[in-house]
Amino acid sequence: MSDGEDVLKQYLAAERDPHREPRVRITGLMVQYYHVCKRELWFMSRGLDIDRETTNIQRGTHVDENSYDDRRRSYQINGRIQLDLLDSGDVMEVKVSSTLEKPARMQLLYYLWYLDEILDIQKDGVLAYPKERKRETVELDSDARTEVEITIRGIINTVERDTPPELKKKPYCDACLYQDICWV
Repeated sequence: MSDGEDVLKQYLAAERDPHREPRVRITGLMVQYYHVCKRELWFMSRGLDIDRETTNIQRGTHVDENSYDDRRRSYQINGRIQLDLLDSGDVMEVKVSSTLEKPARMQLLYYLWYLDEILDIQKDGVLAYPKERKRETVELDSDARTEVEITIRGIINTVERDTPPELKKKPYCDACLYQDICWV
């Protein structure tokens, strides 16, 4: 068994046993950060949180809280997995923009994977961008499951590092709320 398989098996065992603490408590936001910037994930895992009062964060919160609110209910699982269920039973993730589509999709796939692997609940997902009037169905197929498991291993490896991952300039660095920490 490889180290990656060990990490995943340990994570699954800890998540399934209420008396065990997983090495890392993975959230949907961590999955999103992992696919945006591993350095951002590392900072967040150290308690360096962004200013939640900035315009971009407030706009995202407003869109999330005011879209589809009559057709979905929020649930929290194990104090850290926050997901919304539509009246249809599908899990929904709402984002302001499709600019960072893969991180949003991976966050939703993680929720679907978690429900299936940990709670034995099979659901489909809906990824919605209300400002763009765009919605797509997301399913947890075998390829998506593999990608989520690779992500989980990567998150654990990233947050357990002693130092942040290497600095890499990305197109969206100028808008990142961690830029003052990275580019000092």
